[in-house]
Amino acid sequence: MLLVEARLIPRKTPIPLDPRLICEKDPMLDQLRGVRARTLVFMEETLGKDLKKYHMPHPFLGTLNVYEWFQMIVSRQIRHTKQLKEIAALLPKTVATLH
Repeated sequence: MLLVEARLIPRKTPIPLDPRLICEKDPMLDQLRGVRARTLVFMEETLGKDLKKYHMPHPFLGTLNVYEWFQMIVSRQIRHTKQLKEIAALLPKTVATLH
């Protein structure tokens, strides 16, 4: 998953973005928090179970088992954190006020 974190190969989603799915920031963050909470519950509920036999395809990395998908979640978070830090570094450091 280091390839994902390193961001050496730019990728675009193979699935076109549906503009109808874009909404305001707060509802999107609420949805993200809900998915994260369900993921953590799933991880807790399956603790100690062998999930290697469960696979699902990834469009760029091939077939991944459940543990590899968990690692993908972590790697994507690291990747997006790096992107946010790069963007934040480009933003102006001062706030202009109108007089």
